[in-house]
Amino acid sequence: MLLPAPAEVARHLRRYRAWERLMLASPTDPAVRSAFEDAGYSLCVLMGERCAREAADAAERYRHGSAGKGAPSRAERTGLPRTALSTRHGSPTAPGHAPAGAPSGPTQQ
Repeated sequence: MLLPAPAEVARHLRRYRAWERLMLASPTDPAVRSAFEDAGYSLCVLMGERCAREAADAAERYRHGSAGKGAPSRAERTGLPRTALSTRHGSPTAPGHAPAGAPSGPTQQ
């Protein structure tokens, strides 16, 4: 499995924690909320988790050299590869486009 660089994990975790503190101080500020959610999403992608809290916990474990100890990651809990854990939202095709193998326009008979 490809692991993120420890410096990147530390940087994203610091960013997430800083926005978390600002979010707690100003919960109604839309700009702070947006930045906090963005930082959480980035950490989720980096750590392969779906929840920002789980991603932060995983980043803490990774930074302290105990990535294999403590609470298991979502992939470890389910036994599925990470690609099988992702969910697809919305239509698999763009409006006006046919899926692969389907006729792409009106057919003449």
